[in-house]
Order: sequence, then structure tokens, then C-alpha cells
Amino acid sequence: MSENNGTKILLAFIAGAAIGAAIGYFLNSDKKEEIMADLQEGASKLKQDIEENFAKAKEMVNNFRNIDIDLTTENPG
Repeated sequence: MSENNGTKILLAFIAGAAIGAAIGYFLNSDKKEEIMADLQEGASKLKQDIEENFAKAKEMVNNFRNIDIDLTTENPG
């Protein structure tokens, strides 16, 4: 079982090194500004989507709370 864990750790290390090398290559390339702009735009859109979905989820929770309150006030006991 420890051999399996060792293999997973090695693969994770190799994957991390490959990702790091790719990021380093692109950040040192001529398209650095374009890549950074794309990443910032994508992060901004992701943040906006998360905020919108959080607001929707919060509204749904509040709606469920109101339903629970309405049921208990209409049918006490």
C-alpha cells in the first residue's frame, strides 16, 4: 500500500513540476501580457459567477426559512 502512495506522490510531483515549467515558459514568452490579461479576465468572470451564485443560494436559503416559518405559524402543534 505504501508503494501506491509513493507512486501517487511521485506523479503529483511530476505533474506540479510540469505545470510550473509551463507557467514559467509562458510568463517569459512574448505573449506574457496577453496571457496575464486573459487570466485576469477569467478570474474576474469566475469571481462574478461565484458572487452571483452565492447570492442566489442565500436567497434560496432565506426562502426555505420563510416556508418553515409559515408552516409553523399556520399549523401550531
